[in-house]
Amino acid sequence: MTLLWLITAVAALAAVTAWSKSRRLARRVTESYWELRYEHGQLRARLNRLDPEDAVASEPARPAGTIAFVPLSSLKR
Repeated sequence: MTLLWLITAVAALAAVTAWSKSRRLARRVTESYWELRYEHGQLRARLNRLDPEDAVASEPARPAGTIAFVPLSSLKR
């Protein structure tokens, strides 16, 4: 009977470890995604400043007064 409880405890510990590791990985992936979106917007804005005529034709029109993208990582600081 003691062996069964030992196996159960080891399995529970492995499950908790895997769960915490997956949460950390998911958080890191989410942060990387938002940072990449922010950098993409920054590069697009820089490209628009370099060649505004070409960039206007390729971008869809946006209504005036839209809210700009704000990365979540900048709000944590």
